Amino acid sequence: MNKNQPPGDNANIWDDVPKETPKKKTTKAEVTLPAGTTKEQARDFLESNPGHESVSVARPAATATPTTASPEYDIEGLMTDFPTATDLERFVFDETGVVLSLKGRANKLKYQVAMDVLNGEPVDPKFVGEGNPYLDRADLVPEEPMKALPPRDPEIPHRDEIQNEFFTAFVPHSDPDYHARGVKMHCTFRKYKNGCITYEVLGPIEPKPYGEKIDKFGRMRPEIIKWTDPRTGEQIVQREDGSMTPVGRRLKAMMQTLKYNDSNQWLKYIDRDFVSLDQRAAANPWDLQS
Repeated sequence: MNKNQPPGDNANIWDDVPKETPKKKTTKAEVTLPAGTTKEQARDFLESNPGHESVSVARPAATATPTTASPEYDIEGLMTDFPTATDLERFVFDETGVVLSLKGRANKLKYQVAMDVLNGEPVDPKFVGEGNPYLDRADLVPEEPMKALPPRDPEIPHRDEIQNEFFTAFVPHSDPDYHARGVKMHCTFRKYKNGCITYEVLGPIEPKPYGEKIDKFGRMRPEIIKWTDPRTGEQIVQREDGSMTPVGRRLKAMMQTLKYNDSNQWLKYIDRDFVSLDQRAAANPWDLQS
């Protein structure tokens, strides 16, 4: 640009100004000394090497210390927070859903068992209980055990030998109270190929409260629950030789009173006779060996 020429509209007044070149900053090299170097050793190094401005000391390598995973629950914490077996059983039930039977166990043993369950360890099945630990058995109405079924008569053939079977839900109930109310029982009659006829009462099974008492909450409740269980197991009505048992005679008479068209249910459904046919009998009915 000509200094004597006035600048135009688009001229830059700074065009002829010489650009300043930045001076390069000279830095002295920095040296890293090995780990464990003391301050005196670093000072001596700088004095003997004036070309270095500073030094640094390397940090020692970090070493991982082995750690063992501690369980989430321990015996001391459980003994502090849950002083009784009931509290301990309820806590384990809330956390894991497992019902334990810890009452009466040795103190250290029951806390050890609870800790094992909480930490996911297997425990002996003898320490596993049933029911809900929040329910007090003393507040529950006791129930009478179900009766054992009478054994099946050994004279009855195997079930594979059944010829026909008939189910009815209209047999009068054997319990006097239910009989007076007109409640019926479910009964199955079976006839076997050798002519034996059996019966089996299947139910229904219903609870029946007995007595009354006041519980600790002031409410009336039954003293005990007993079961009305009419089940008989499979018993004989008619033997193979055609003779009847005492109960069989009454059942036969009862079923004969239940009419079916011009017959009755005993003859129509229970004491039936069937003729078995196969291909050999159809081809030659006179062949007694077939």
